[in-house]
Amino acid sequence: MAQKKFLILRFSSFGDVTQCLSVPSKIAEYEPQAVIHWAVRQDLSSLLQNHPHIQKTWALPRKSGLREIWHLAQELKKENFTHIYDAHNSTRSLIISFLLKISNGKVQLLRKSQKRWKRFLLFKLRKNTYRMPFNGQRDLLEPLQKWGMSETAPPPPQLFITSNELESVRKFIPPQPYITLAPSAAYALKRWPLEYWKKLVELSSTESFVILGGPEDQFVEEIRSVDPNRIFNLAGKTNLRETSAVVKLSKLLITNDTGILHTAEQQGHPAIALMGPAPFGFPSRPSTLILERQLSCRPCSKHGQGPCINSNFHECLRSIEPSEVYQHLQEKLK
Repeated sequence: MAQKKFLILRFSSFGDVTQCLSVPSKIAEYEPQAVIHWAVRQDLSSLLQNHPHIQKTWALPRKSGLREIWHLAQELKKENFTHIYDAHNSTRSLIISFLLKISNGKVQLLRKSQKRWKRFLLFKLRKNTYRMPFNGQRDLLEPLQKWGMSETAPPPPQLFITSNELESVRKFIPPQPYITLAPSAAYALKRWPLEYWKKLVELSSTESFVILGGPEDQFVEEIRSVDPNRIFNLAGKTNLRETSAVVKLSKLLITNDTGILHTAEQQGHPAIALMGPAPFGFPSRPSTLILERQLSCRPCSKHGQGPCINSNFHECLRSIEPSEVYQHLQEKLK
């Protein structure tokens, strides 16, 4: 029997690619001899490093046009894939999968549905027909059932940080045990209020903290100002793998609904997730405690871009008090 050769198409985003790292392991669980390749956006390709079930990574520049997409498709044609899983269902992945399909009509093509009708019902008519609870990783694995595979997530780790990488980030972090904070998110409505983060570190007066985020997250310096001696700001100072290593070396991660949450999940690391207006990035593993409020207005938008439709503005996150998070933090640390 000819060897099966799989191509995974998932180009972005940070959180989605990290959750999708379970897919090659699931394929390998059912097809141990399979060869697995992955096409991903270049700036996120480091997340795939050291994965034992990914034999080759194909990187597409972030601002790629039709020429780059066409060139990548021509290179992928030479690989003669037997199976393609379009886990993105974007313009880029649709073009590439179409070109590969017409060049080899025998290739088995599987595509993750965008469930546009369900989205319309949810966000326009406030009628939720989604399978509950929301679970981002399950949604990525669910289509594989058509190939006879289960939707159950493989155990962590699925993000593979080496001991050398862990050692190299120690120069960034405090010598004492610390808690990692991820106070940012792509959209403001997905962010737990800044004053709540400040209050939380005030309540946790005996703990040290490391703040993670992007170079644009200058606002987190205000959290550090609460006590610069025990709060370290690494926002914008670490790459994706260094960020993942900092999370792994911490006692626990407290995070908004953002990509850093899934680096903890895919390493089996304990986390507290503050989940607000968006539905599709929900954590999947028991290592993560989900804090949320069941409100009739949730979820209000696909990515949390808003607008907030609650008369009590931002109630989904503002109603989660720092004292509540502090209590759960203490329980987790025990």
